[in-house]
Amino acid sequence: MTGTAVREKGRLRSALGWVAIAAAVIVFALLIGALSFGAPDSRGGLDPESAKGSGTLALAELLRDQGVEITVTRTRADAVAAIDDDTTLVMADPYSLSDDAVSALIEPARSTVFLSSASRLLRLLDLGENAAPPASGALSVGCDAPELANVGTVQPDRFFSPASGVEGCFTDDEAAGLLIAERDGVRTALLEGSGLLSNEHLAENGNAALGLALLGQTDHVVWYVPSFSDTDIEAQSPDTLATLTPEWVTPAILLLLLAGILAGISRGQRFGRLVTETLPVTVRASETMHGRARLTARAGDSAHAAAALREGSLRRLAARLGLAARSTPAEVADSASDRLRIPRGALHHLLDGPLPENDSELVDTARRLAELETAVDTAVHVERNTP
Repeated sequence: MTGTAVREKGRLRSALGWVAIAAAVIVFALLIGALSFGAPDSRGGLDPESAKGSGTLALAELLRDQGVEITVTRTRADAVAAIDDDTTLVMADPYSLSDDAVSALIEPARSTVFLSSASRLLRLLDLGENAAPPASGALSVGCDAPELANVGTVQPDRFFSPASGVEGCFTDDEAAGLLIAERDGVRTALLEGSGLLSNEHLAENGNAALGLALLGQTDHVVWYVPSFSDTDIEAQSPDTLATLTPEWVTPAILLLLLAGILAGISRGQRFGRLVTETLPVTVRASETMHGRARLTARAGDSAHAAAALREGSLRRLAARLGLAARSTPAEVADSASDRLRIPRGALHHLLDGPLPENDSELVDTARRLAELETAVDTAVHVERNTP
């Protein structure tokens, strides 16, 4: 083979390599575009204008049939402007608002109903704490609230321990599915409504009657829908090496790198053929992990293995959700529930509930943790690529 043929063959290989790189870039761009255009609608979870299974359009229409006027607002200013003396303020967990903004929003309302719960709301409103769900299914009212007398039975998804002066309804073993506080003429109610009042579950048990009883006590309902477009929380960028060093350091580093590259090009030699060399014996880092796993399996300690799996999942979920490394399991569960728009009760049980007692429950817990991490990673990836 002549030198010309060898050079032509080399050029062909180089051209094919560039074509492969260009094709990979195009495929990646198309994939990103598909994910961006296929991102889920921001409306949905407990939205009174959403007909999806997680929306509450059915409940809103039932209220209108009862003669209740509903004003749907998507900004705090519109919500405050629409509130009057005969108004019930309704909203899901205002995750995009600071504590001060939440307090300012509910201050002019004499009656406020929160349709989804969060640990922050329980603390901010001094309503109580999270509680473990009881073993029983559907529960009766179990409180003295007159508007709930004809509701019947419901099956709450999340339970709470009422604070002092807070009335708990749908109770079992001192755990309540609905909290009602009457303080200085201001009424506040909180429940986890995603499994009770959404379009998908409204026809079950006494859920529809519960929604009408909570939201239909006044002739006017102001329904505030929280979103990231209406937030008062300013993003804070962490300090980087560039912001902590003098301005001349970065140009100096770049100049030194450029000088090193030029020196390497001028002094370097052409690489020859690859030489096969016998590598020394190495010990894999994974052998320690496998050894500990074998010890745990031999001991049959399912709870210890599940605790290690849960700790790793909590650490990774906190990083993906932008939470602090020391965030509690309840905070991680609340944030993941808001991102995935799923009921909080199941996530609290998975991330902070009892540990499995046998290998079958351990396998199920590991599978559910892996599915949760995959779902959160996909949701965060979609949000970052949504224009």
